[in-house]
Amino acid sequence: MTDLRSGTPLVEMRNISIAFGGIRAVDGVSLDLYPGEVVGLLGHNGAGKSTLIKCLSGAYQADSGEFWVDGKKAQITSPRDSRDLNIETIYQTLALADNLDAASNLFLGRELTTPFGFLDDARMEAETRRIMARLNPNFKKFKEPVSALSGGQRQSVAIARAVYFNARILIMDEPTAALGVHETEMVADLIKELKSQGLGIFLISHDTREMMDLCDRVAVMKNGQLIGNERVEDVTEDDILSMIILGKNPKKAA
Repeated sequence: MTDLRSGTPLVEMRNISIAFGGIRAVDGVSLDLYPGEVVGLLGHNGAGKSTLIKCLSGAYQADSGEFWVDGKKAQITSPRDSRDLNIETIYQTLALADNLDAASNLFLGRELTTPFGFLDDARMEAETRRIMARLNPNFKKFKEPVSALSGGQRQSVAIARAVYFNARILIMDEPTAALGVHETEMVADLIKELKSQGLGIFLISHDTREMMDLCDRVAVMKNGQLIGNERVEDVTEDDILSMIILGKNPKKAA
């Protein structure tokens, strides 16, 4: 993969720190993301990766540090601030309403209405079909509740919701966890499609093989600190495991 880091980053996190009860969950971490780039975040549970991303998504408020979006300093103190900056987060739980169909989930809380104030179901379905045709042309189950969909199809709905509302920076938390091989491939194809459309993606995963396949860079955290931020083509799986387990970056020692 080529290095995409030229021009202005979509987002920069500069010296982000946050502590809980005196323990620094994130300790002075700086990380950036460029258009059309996938950056993988790895580390053991408690390493700080999810906490860092929750600061970016507005779920937590950082104690110190700065966020820059499109070259401008940004205030992120709530999830709404994050969404207003076109940052969308897709959590592992997906936050879908199981009893509703794809269109109702896509527009949940942001429903389209007719000039008379009624729900415009036809337009919402048409828009859902349009965005799905772009993301997952094989998706056909528009009339069924999402509870009837496979894991990969549910991911498609969650991703479509983010993209439809102009996400430019996408945070994906363990998107292939508990999915089968075919479903995992479907989600991988979605990520590649989003990347080709110029979105920047932070991908949280425990799967080093998946990271090597999907990411342009990998950022490894341990004990709240950033151990390494390396291009995938410059590291091996063993290098990544060394950073995760030992907290040492073999590239820096070389």
